[in-house]
Amino acid sequence: MKQNNTLVYKGYVGEIEFDSEAKVFYGNVVNPRDTITFQSDNAKLLEKEFCKSVDSYLEFCRKIGESPEKPYSGKFVLRLSPQKHSVVALAAQIAKKSLNAWASYLLVENAEKELKQV
Repeated sequence: MKQNNTLVYKGYVGEIEFDSEAKVFYGNVVNPRDTITFQSDNAKLLEKEFCKSVDSYLEFCRKIGESPEKPYSGKFVLRLSPQKHSVVALAAQIAKKSLNAWASYLLVENAEKELKQV
């Protein structure tokens, strides 16, 4: 049985849950800080409701003249002192990885550990 609890539309990610009492699927768009929700009592229509919610959010932002909060770009800037930069570059070199690959691996690994503790 395939189980996927996320939807993606225009770069926005929606996480889905099911309320067994109300017999309704519902979700939140997780990658902007703004609140975007969606729901449906029909699993086949849930993705359509998700897309409508994202489009409504984008239209609302347009109407009020605000830029919509964009999903994460995948770029992350980290500032280090020159000494710390040297240390992490050397560690990456010893691991035979680029600095970006080494730092990305360690950041994601540690973030996943932190999230499991929550």
